Amino acid sequence: MDRTGLAKRVSIVCIVVNLLLCVFKIAAGIIASSGAMLSDGVHSASDVLSSFIALIGIRLAGKEADREHPYGHDRLESVASIILAMLLIITGGVIGWNGLRVVASGDYMNITVPGMLALIAAVVSIVVKEAMYWYTILAARKLDSVALRASAWDHRSDAFSSLGALVGIGGARLGVPILEPIASIIICVFILRVAAQIFMEAMRQTVDRSGGEELDEKLGRVVLSQEGVLGLDMLRTRRFGPGVYVDVEISADGNLSLTQAHEISERVHDAVEAAEPSIRHCMVHVNPEGSPNSADAGLRPADDRLWMVER
Repeated sequence: MDRTGLAKRVSIVCIVVNLLLCVFKIAAGIIASSGAMLSDGVHSASDVLSSFIALIGIRLAGKEADREHPYGHDRLESVASIILAMLLIITGGVIGWNGLRVVASGDYMNITVPGMLALIAAVVSIVVKEAMYWYTILAARKLDSVALRASAWDHRSDAFSSLGALVGIGGARLGVPILEPIASIIICVFILRVAAQIFMEAMRQTVDRSGGEELDEKLGRVVLSQEGVLGLDMLRTRRFGPGVYVDVEISADGNLSLTQAHEISERVHDAVEAAEPSIRHCMVHVNPEGSPNSADAGLRPADDRLWMVER
């Protein structure tokens, strides 16, 4: 299954599970007279929206390049991640604000003792949402998808919310209702921290940031290992959403025919694109060895000083 297909399958599974869990928690909140579980059920509804946003972002990012978008649509996945991060910030803020409000007003003293069904629903929610987190985060790591990573942490934020509901419901049943708003405040801090990390990662993917020294060194070795390459004059990588674009300048024998030089550049192009799944495209330029564009400090096949590659 291709990248977009796997991401779509993960998102659809999350949407279906979230819908079922949302209905179950809202029903449990009503039947067991638990305001905490009812609120948690409403929170689960936001996960359905998050999964839809992730699905839309991934589908749009997977569209082929066109006249208006010659480099493709990869950055739309980062845009979806920014939206998901903002939803997490709103979710965490609402949870924290409600906790502070209840503590400050003393409303926790008036909480109705909830039934056992609410307690069971909270435990089920924690287990299911944590399982969904791992299901989604493993796919996110495999696909290097920031949108799926954001969606995964949205699942975990719901697990945190359900944990707060569990503490609150248990506290109310044990005669210590203040535990619920205190747990909500602590959970808010965790959610906001994760949201900030997702937001910063998505923002980094929207600018032309380098693929990293490790990737550059790996690609440099790949280029220098190709037959006919006499030197590596320049190598630049840039991230474009979840993908990486590569620009390479190599030195070759100046007496080669245009056809021979082209064959060398094709070998380099194919080898670089095959080196990493995240590489979307590689552009190769050939310089005659010894020409002004063939840098004196360029790297040779036997040279291991790859940190000197221009970025």
